Amino acid sequence: MHPRLLDQTRALLLVVDLQEAFRKTLHEWERTLARACVLIRGAHLLELPVVYTEQYPKGLGATVPEVREALGDAQRFEKRTLSALGAPGLAQALARLGRNQVIVAGIETQACINQSVHELLAAGYQVHLAEDAVSARRPSDHASALAKLLASGAIGGSVESMLFECLRSADHPAFKSVQALLK
Repeated sequence: MHPRLLDQTRALLLVVDLQEAFRKTLHEWERTLARACVLIRGAHLLELPVVYTEQYPKGLGATVPEVREALGDAQRFEKRTLSALGAPGLAQALARLGRNQVIVAGIETQACINQSVHELLAAGYQVHLAEDAVSARRPSDHASALAKLLASGAIGGSVESMLFECLRSADHPAFKSVQALLK
């Protein structure tokens, strides 16, 4: 297997800050939410660990209900730093999971996603950025941050490509369920 492909036994999903305060301000909010929800549901079907962050929920509100529903019993980490790794206990939780590939989805590309991905890379994780499940307020901020993240070593891809990489084969027990999510 090529080392830059996702492996179901090595991957986990980190969802960053999909909160109420951004609902009316984020570029392509509905697309970002829809793709993040597909990714989260697919991760659950594939039995990937899922964790998520909320940036200062007292001021920015909780994770939006549609994402919260998809997350199920995923572990939540509250933060005040831009990097998700600044959330108390998150770095330790990731280490305990013993997985070295982190799929990242959420917002905002130029802020929390940028700093989270760079810190994950610096900590030795292989980071896969779900390009259709991240966004920013302004398309130009999103595009420049995305280019920087990919140049820094993050591996880009779509939600669909990432789920198919984890499946590997139509013989996978979750193949039909994941395929149904994607249709």
